[in-house]
Amino acid sequence: MAQDVDGAAKAAESTVDPKTLRRAIGASAIGNMTEWFDYGVYAYTATYIGAAFFPSDDPTASTLGSLLVFAVSFLIRPVGGIVWGPLGDRIGRQRVLATTILLMAGATFCVGLLPGYGTLGILAPIGLILLRMIQGFSTGGEYGGAATFMAEYAPDRKRGKYGSFLEFGTLAGFTLGAGLVLVISQIVGEEAMADWGWRLPFLVAAPLGLIGLYLRSKLEDTPVFRECAAEGKIDEKAKKHFKDLLGYWKPLLLLMGLVVTLNIVNYTLLAYMPTYLETEIGLSATSSLVLIIIGQLAMMALLPFSGAWSDKVGRKPLWWISIVGLFVMAIPMFQLMSSGFVGAVIAFAVLGLLYVPQLSTISAMFPAMFPTHVRYAGFAIAYNISTSLFGGTAPAINQGLINSSGDTLFPAYYMMAACVVGAVALIFVPETRACSIRGRGIPGVDTKPQMEPVPAPVR
Repeated sequence: MAQDVDGAAKAAESTVDPKTLRRAIGASAIGNMTEWFDYGVYAYTATYIGAAFFPSDDPTASTLGSLLVFAVSFLIRPVGGIVWGPLGDRIGRQRVLATTILLMAGATFCVGLLPGYGTLGILAPIGLILLRMIQGFSTGGEYGGAATFMAEYAPDRKRGKYGSFLEFGTLAGFTLGAGLVLVISQIVGEEAMADWGWRLPFLVAAPLGLIGLYLRSKLEDTPVFRECAAEGKIDEKAKKHFKDLLGYWKPLLLLMGLVVTLNIVNYTLLAYMPTYLETEIGLSATSSLVLIIIGQLAMMALLPFSGAWSDKVGRKPLWWISIVGLFVMAIPMFQLMSSGFVGAVIAFAVLGLLYVPQLSTISAMFPAMFPTHVRYAGFAIAYNISTSLFGGTAPAINQGLINSSGDTLFPAYYMMAACVVGAVALIFVPETRACSIRGRGIPGVDTKPQMEPVPAPVR
């Protein structure tokens, strides 16, 4: 396996200095934070958005309208993945990521400025849908690119540890969104919050996006991409790139299966939960936000430890723990939520902590399913197709089926079904712990783990 030795030697020769590595982590994480800040703020203000853009005598119908618009942004994400992913494989990760964060933050900012139905009539919801489509299009290249950027900068034997900070950014964005909504609602009061206060958190996306743009513009592209480009292993033409990508149909399908589990759990727990707690359990908006913040802070505290643990035991064992645990505990925990605030806190914490082993490892695991020359596109396209079908639609599907069936346990059933899909895919996914992700070989298949540092070659 000369390829393995060469890849290990190159890894030893091109170690990234700690300062640059920290900057790369920060540049990746703040973009992810901006993305999920948007989703968090939208989810936490869904009832206000529904009233502003879809006024109705039935508050549930208004909320469902806003959740459907939430889902619309996900339907456009595969288009973003198809555009940005191949572009990132051909011209570089850094240049694409600098563009996506600007579009993403700009669309979120504009939602806070868009007049409601009372001012613009039917043009208001149309404008909201267009802004969500722009946000979804840019996000289609953001997450796959940020994870790829992070993974290609991180040392092979510590990819889980450093990759977990991308997901730390995810929860930080959600938590910042929840915190801002909570603080603003307490300051301005419920009436003002419903009138104009809900807009203020969206405006925070502008400085977040500008900070992220600055950090990303100051970094070189990843060592792995630059190395591949220098060796002439990058596809220059789009047609050849797509042909090469289709040759990796198996990891594409496996990644889509894992993302079914990841995102149904993610959007049920983090995006839909405030609406569920308010409309189905009867908690106040303040109580539901406090609950979400507590749970997410606990998850954030464990993410780096879980990511580092995956560097020792592997990604797949942690995924098995998460999938089996969520399948077993979903129904009991949703039943516990109905007992009141304390029960809901305990239930959310249990489900959130069971989700951590998945969340902490995806930035190390998913990019490593593809070789360098198709990594960005493979990740972005597979991830976003699955997310558009089973992730962003989760809040609307959960609420719609609860409304039609009257069964408040439907989110638990949905999570359990998602776990089954992910378990089937996980059986066939190769373990990539400590494997080199350099070159055109498939990590874990063509490249094997390097458990100890490789000595630099004698000159």
